[in-house]
Amino acid sequence: MKALVKKAKSGDGEAFVQLIKQYENVLYRVASKYLNHDEDVADAMQETIMTAFEKLPTLKKPEYFNTWICKILINNCNSLLKKNNRTVQLVDMERIREKDNPALLKMELEEELSSLNADYRTAIELYYIVGMNIKEIGEFLKEPEGTIKSRLSRAKAILRINHDKQKGVIGYEQRV
Repeated sequence: MKALVKKAKSGDGEAFVQLIKQYENVLYRVASKYLNHDEDVADAMQETIMTAFEKLPTLKKPEYFNTWICKILINNCNSLLKKNNRTVQLVDMERIREKDNPALLKMELEEELSSLNADYRTAIELYYIVGMNIKEIGEFLKEPEGTIKSRLSRAKAILRINHDKQKGVIGYEQRV
């Protein structure tokens, strides 16, 4: 991967295309967590690829390409959200009633993630969706590793509590 980044930085367009192909699925998953519409996801990805191509010479360390391009994507998603400020469209209630509906599960997950504050949600998404490790997230967010560990731990606890509340599970301390 580092060799591809170095080739792309030196102007090799084919190397850049290969890099983008390697990260295409990760970029799509990240963008789809931030944006509700496929058109917006496509726009954010396209803008990210164009920006990355233009700014690639500014990338200092090739090993951080993944972190760097994800940061560009997240910034583009946030800009698009601010620009559009769209309201969520109503979903077909019949589809929601189906128990094993993957769209329903995705909606539930997105709803639970959206209940987190921005710091917790970003840490969870970078760790579980983008696949960054704690050190990379810390560097990306310019935060100490301990802060990232705390955010991940607290976010998981909040998600667990919210999930249990929705399912009607009573906590241990409430049973006593």
